[in-house]
Amino acid sequence: MAASSISSGALVTLQELNPSSPIFKQGASFRVTGKLQEYNLEAAIAVIVDGNVSLKIDTQHLNINLRSGSIYQFIGELHIEPNNEAIIKARVGRNVDGLDINLYHQSLQLLRKFEAEQINSRTS
Repeated sequence: MAASSISSGALVTLQELNPSSPIFKQGASFRVTGKLQEYNLEAAIAVIVDGNVSLKIDTQHLNINLRSGSIYQFIGELHIEPNNEAIIKARVGRNVDGLDINLYHQSLQLLRKFEAEQINSRTS
């Protein structure tokens, strides 16, 4: 059986997905979380926000009911349009209402700190 080439989706915040970031690469797989601001059913494009940053999500391959104001998490690949605008082509989406977004960000920071310490301890 052939090994799967689908990435699990790196945890990132919407603030980290900007053109000046080293992770801003065509086809990179990410897991993003944000509040649904708007949804265009005909185009299957959702817009999620976190703080003052927004991101478009292509939901054409999902079977999910989206509600404005709810919090969603998507896993998919980053596609960079010619104007440097990012859109995630989602392959997984789920409602995560009830998630404390501030606590989520804190846990993500702690995870990154732990991973950095582990890398530093191996190289010392």
